[in-house]
Amino acid sequence: MTKTIITIARQYGSGGRLIGKKLSEILEVPFYDKELIAIAAKQSGMSEEVFAKADERASSSLLYSLVMGSYTSVANNMPINDKLFLLQSDIIKEAAKKGPFVIVGRCADYILRDEPNCLNLFLQAPKEIRMRRAVEEYGVEAAKAADTVAKKDKQRGTYYNFYSNRKWGDMQNYDLILDTHIFGLQGSVDIILRALEEKEKTYGKTVPDDDL
Repeated sequence: MTKTIITIARQYGSGGRLIGKKLSEILEVPFYDKELIAIAAKQSGMSEEVFAKADERASSSLLYSLVMGSYTSVANNMPINDKLFLLQSDIIKEAAKKGPFVIVGRCADYILRDEPNCLNLFLQAPKEIRMRRAVEEYGVEAAKAADTVAKKDKQRGTYYNFYSNRKWGDMQNYDLILDTHIFGLQGSVDIILRALEEKEKTYGKTVPDDDL
């Protein structure tokens, strides 16, 4: 068990969901990714399918939302993208009050920026490796793999940059950045668990033991 919330930002195809799921199983804590869509839909009374189309997509205007194939909230004329972000933010904050969990994406590191018990990760891998995973594990056509990887990364970066006013992938936003190809999925899990152990030792301390 742990008392720490683990947030995972990830490049498409880097294995972020697999690693997050494994960590949640080992630590025996809840895991959140697309599960948040179902929770948000239930709380709002809106369609889960509609929310799924807007998931991790930024929206700065109603026009942009419509162009992206999204919808408008009848209740307050807010684009669904924005409505989903706010709902997920509330869900994430409420979950943080109840205990630790592992969460993938959703600007979680930013949403929980005032929560001290967080280990914020960014997972990456070479593009060719991520293209291979997209084809072999996600069912993407080989001819479309390069474009899919680029499009998904751009989508995630735009979403994060817009809603957090930070830069996706900027090392200053994370406690640990890992190349999952170098260390492998299991090796990455092991490194994260070690980092988690070390971080929990420092809670409440103002200066690390080595005074660096």
